[in-house]
Amino acid sequence: MTQSTIDAAIPQKDVVRLTSRIGAVIGNVRLSGDLPGQTIDAINQLLLRHKVIFFRGQNHLDDAAQERFAQRLGNLVPHPTVGAIKGTSSILELDSGRGGGRADQWHTDVTFVDAYPKFSVLRGVVIPEFGGDTIWSNTAAAYESLPPALRRLADELWAVHSNAYDYAAVRSQATEADRKHFEEVFTGTVYETEHPVVRVHPETAERTLLLGNFAQRFLGYSKSDGQKLHDLFQSHITAPENTVRWRWQEGDVAIWDNRATQHYAVNDYGDQRRVVRRATVDGDVPVSVDGRRSITRVKTVKPATAKAA
Repeated sequence: MTQSTIDAAIPQKDVVRLTSRIGAVIGNVRLSGDLPGQTIDAINQLLLRHKVIFFRGQNHLDDAAQERFAQRLGNLVPHPTVGAIKGTSSILELDSGRGGGRADQWHTDVTFVDAYPKFSVLRGVVIPEFGGDTIWSNTAAAYESLPPALRRLADELWAVHSNAYDYAAVRSQATEADRKHFEEVFTGTVYETEHPVVRVHPETAERTLLLGNFAQRFLGYSKSDGQKLHDLFQSHITAPENTVRWRWQEGDVAIWDNRATQHYAVNDYGDQRRVVRRATVDGDVPVSVDGRRSITRVKTVKPATAKAA
């Protein structure tokens, strides 16, 4: 899609870049499932270019309308362990007043499965008076910023991602409701998937770093050496130059390319309530720089969950 074609659907004056590496606000677009195909194509291209794009004032959207719009970007899928809220096919609710509602770890969504989500469409429903921002990072820019020797190392590395990890160590301040949600719902089915640390983006051909909090260990490395490698590469992913921070307003919509980003929901709003709802677009299996594909090696339903089912 050429720049002139994009401009015909969404003029450049309506695209305000937030940083040089990631993020743009798109104005004068009313999101809906009835948008012309040319506008949907322009949104897709802007998303690939800026990694995360934002739309203010989308208060007309409810769950059904959010899903109808998101379906224009691809097939929708529910969260593999949490599922979808009643009456929807894919929407995940993150409510700070309930277990699992504060995603305050750097992550790429659902990388514990092989074909993890392509895009996420997040709508601000209840926004606290202060705090509650979300930060996104550009993992393609992070890869490009690596010294050549580290890029070559990253190209060869594979990591095991899982939704089962030491939750208490990662979130020592989590509430009892959070811990219960993690143990009984989020890890009701345990996944382990081998991913390349560097995947080739299927639409842009960029190389992106695939890590985050679901990455548990590196193949061929001890736990301690792997943790050092993870910390090293994560430090480049979360470098301020590769990030953008969004101050939410009710009715905002954020859409991000989950294949080229990580994000972090800042847990700085105390006891205020924060509710966001996410529609998820199905993804594809990552391919490494040498052409190998990710594989899911473990999918196990916990006995208690199986009994309850």
